[in-house]
Amino acid sequence: MAAEDGQFSPPTIYEFYPEVFLFEGTPFAINRIMMIRLIVMVLLIVLFWLWARKFNQSVKAGQVVPGRFQLLGEMALNFVRKSIAHDQLGEKDGDRFLPLLTTIFFMVLGMNITGIIPFANIAGTSVIGIPLVLAAAAYVTFIYAGVKRHGMGFFKNALFPSGVPVYFYTLVTPIEFLSTFILRPVTLALRLLMNMVAGHLLLVLCFSATHFFFFQAEGIFQFFGAGTLLFGFAFTLFEILVSVLQAYVFTLLTTVYIQLALADEH
Repeated sequence: MAAEDGQFSPPTIYEFYPEVFLFEGTPFAINRIMMIRLIVMVLLIVLFWLWARKFNQSVKAGQVVPGRFQLLGEMALNFVRKSIAHDQLGEKDGDRFLPLLTTIFFMVLGMNITGIIPFANIAGTSVIGIPLVLAAAAYVTFIYAGVKRHGMGFFKNALFPSGVPVYFYTLVTPIEFLSTFILRPVTLALRLLMNMVAGHLLLVLCFSATHFFFFQAEGIFQFFGAGTLLFGFAFTLFEILVSVLQAYVFTLLTTVYIQLALADEH
């Protein structure tokens, strides 16, 4: 952004606190980020409904070769199913937790990708709410999986790992408690949040600088706009990669935590 006095004004943290435009002063207040989240959720629900409908129609019609739209859906779902769930948990446990893992992957991806979509221009995961909710879901799930498999022995195995001399537990147990029950959900949420915050700030910096150099700078400084525009385009492509990678990493780590909870030794 460029200030009125002609000086360049870089993006600030207030980018992530847009003005409320609906239901202001109520618990249901909606700003631009919340609207983006609602739109993404509706689009994901419609997309999965269409995929399921197309699949059912193909089965009823005895269609062997899926159409392009159905094939895209099957490839996307199989990526989560085989490359993440089955690879880490095996077929039985992978299918058991597949609905949660699929929801996490596509929700994170959908919320992330809005950061580079025109007129949205900010990720739905760039404010702590969504990352915190997803981290809490992962946290509850891996504890549930551990207790379901091992009973209360899950906590004993996690806090008092076998093979450690008894006198070392005073040191090991607090570390295990911190790393397993505190740092896991915190790092899940913060990793996603910080990547989206940094990506948005970089894009805003590049494109606002481009606008400033092209329309407000004078003389030779206008040529700097071409450089910032090029960097903005490069960072846009990089942000697409980061959006996909963060969805994959968040889902993979959730799966790994579940696998560790299910394992006899963890």
